[in-house]
Amino acid sequence: MRKDEISSGKLSTGKRRSLLPGLCSIIGSVILIAIILAFFPLTVPRLMGYEIYEVVSGSMEPQIPVGSVIYVKAAEPEEIEEEDVIAFQRGDSVITHRVVENRFVEGTFITKGDANEGEDMTPIPYDSLIGRVTWHIPVLGSVMSLMAGAMGKFYAAILAACGVMFHMLAGSMRAAREK
Repeated sequence: MRKDEISSGKLSTGKRRSLLPGLCSIIGSVILIAIILAFFPLTVPRLMGYEIYEVVSGSMEPQIPVGSVIYVKAAEPEEIEEEDVIAFQRGDSVITHRVVENRFVEGTFITKGDANEGEDMTPIPYDSLIGRVTWHIPVLGSVMSLMAGAMGKFYAAILAACGVMFHMLAGSMRAAREK
């Protein structure tokens, strides 16, 4: 009877020891996958030819709220139609407004922010066009700016190192158990 108790005690301890490396591997994998998924909306669309911007003003609310990320695809000015939302360069700023009129002869757009009462005072020349806004994701812009900054990249690197260390710890535990 005593042998059974001892062997069952060793068996449960052995089970715990075999679960811990697996748990470490799972935690490490979850951390690494989370980092990849967090940076996915910032990298993959760029590979597909999109420019990515954060919305910092409320001129397009409620359609595109402040803190959204917008994905802009290059387009020829002649392809832009009324009601399209475009991104354009004005000085050092990138602005996103809706096209009210595309003046082909003059080579300009008349635009308006959805939340603004009137049209923009200055027509937008064709050469200021960055592209058409194809889609947006609310809130992601705020998160994106944190992740794209130096501290966000630093934290991502630290988390990635933790994920790798969990995998290394699991490997060490498995190697120690086999000895």
